[in-house]
Amino acid sequence: MAATARTGWFNRFLATVEWLGNLLPHPVTLFAMFALGIIFLSGILGYFEVSVADPRPEGSSGRAADGMIKVVSLLTAEGLQKIVTGLVTNFTGFAPLGTVLVAMLGVAVAEHSGMLSVAMRSLVMNASKRMVTVTVVFAGIVSNTASELGYVVLIPLAAMIFHSLGRHPIAGLAAAFAGVSGGYSANLLLGTVDPLLSGITEAAAHLLDPSYTVGPEVNWYFMFVSTFVIAATGALVTEKIVEPRLGEYDNSEASIDLGEQKMDKPTAQEMKALKAAGIAFLVLVGILALTIVPENGVLRHPETGKVAGSPFLKGIVVFIFITFAIPGFVFGKVAGTMKNDRDVIDAMAKSISSLGLYITLVFFAAQFVAFFKWTNLGTVLAVKGAALLQALGLDGPEVFVLFIIMCAMINLSLGSASAQWAVTAPIFVPMLMLIGFAPEAIQAAYRIGDSVSNLITPMMSYFGLILAMAARYQKNLGMGTLIATMLPYSMIFFVVWTTLFYIWVFLLGLPVGPGSATYYTP
Repeated sequence: MAATARTGWFNRFLATVEWLGNLLPHPVTLFAMFALGIIFLSGILGYFEVSVADPRPEGSSGRAADGMIKVVSLLTAEGLQKIVTGLVTNFTGFAPLGTVLVAMLGVAVAEHSGMLSVAMRSLVMNASKRMVTVTVVFAGIVSNTASELGYVVLIPLAAMIFHSLGRHPIAGLAAAFAGVSGGYSANLLLGTVDPLLSGITEAAAHLLDPSYTVGPEVNWYFMFVSTFVIAATGALVTEKIVEPRLGEYDNSEASIDLGEQKMDKPTAQEMKALKAAGIAFLVLVGILALTIVPENGVLRHPETGKVAGSPFLKGIVVFIFITFAIPGFVFGKVAGTMKNDRDVIDAMAKSISSLGLYITLVFFAAQFVAFFKWTNLGTVLAVKGAALLQALGLDGPEVFVLFIIMCAMINLSLGSASAQWAVTAPIFVPMLMLIGFAPEAIQAAYRIGDSVSNLITPMMSYFGLILAMAARYQKNLGMGTLIATMLPYSMIFFVVWTTLFYIWVFLLGLPVGPGSATYYTP
């Protein structure tokens, strides 16, 4: 099977993508190179006085008197001064940095106390045989709230459960992988990825409209519904396509002693702690409801009295922090994994220490985004691109199909969601805004493209780990075999999720999140 998987045009294409991806430098180096490239490119285009007509109406903030947007060179004395004086503030003022760090502090308490792991194990191991497949995919999607927990805990657990039920363990692994990675952007709750992407989207929107705000909650409605759609789709693909293709499992194919593998069910004490954490969560939700449900709620908008634009939505990251940290500590206290404030602080510190690479990446990404804004390159490219789309007649909703495909293709070589969006958002957000679409809808479409190709790209950071887990059950399993196994999920997720996006946004006219717009009007 592995030999067969290495042949054929599609697998040769994936091998080429892998080879090209391996040629790319580290994302940190990539952003440093991009930032330097912006400086030199701005110097060249500034010398030739490249400019475009400003599409914003007269009298708009930031509109030049002559109505032109000119490329500003950073290869000048003034440009050098701006780079030197702005390097630190570019980093500290980068919107996703603070929001992600605050959200991670709360998630860290819930993760290190064991609450998230126990909740996941309880959900999957207590599911009926009939519901086990959809439960595995669903649990994988929900696990994205806690970063790598799904990869480390759920995927091996799903393989074990399928094997214990007499089913093919690779099918269980594939179902969990489909939920964790293919359903990366969907979730019931806001997680750390939401403030990360919204901060990048807002910075990109500011290239065209400096007053535009994009909160972490702007895609929540669509992603909430997507959780159930992707869970059901993933279960159907597993049972109707992947598992029949794998056939009956032969224990002799394993590279380990399958009799030794073990994943314990939650203990009575852990279940007691989980119930206590659930009660704490409901109490928090009740208190929060008192501040936003009544018309005079203190967290409603002080002028309009509405939830849209309210302090609640603007401070949603604070509530992510609280609703993970407090139930997490309650769980730890009852389960005995956390005894005092020192344990909470240690959990937070461990989480932040693991973000060293992310913080380094953000430093260089922040410079790239700032340089893009200072030079007007992003706006000029957006205006030119929007004009091209209009000339080609691609200024309607159909443009999102091409956009989602493009995001999925880029993801094959640049597997980090934040890294890819930081590169592409400054171009495509203002470009699609110019043809009338709101940043919230653009970001939702990006999240679909970024998620569906995670399953088939060797550039995804956990792909090697999944391959190693699969090889435990099928020795000599090759990368082509794993990609071939996951390809049906990727293709069908793309079709189903894109169709859902079109029905949700353009046929039903529903907002993708609280207060989110579909169309942009300057």
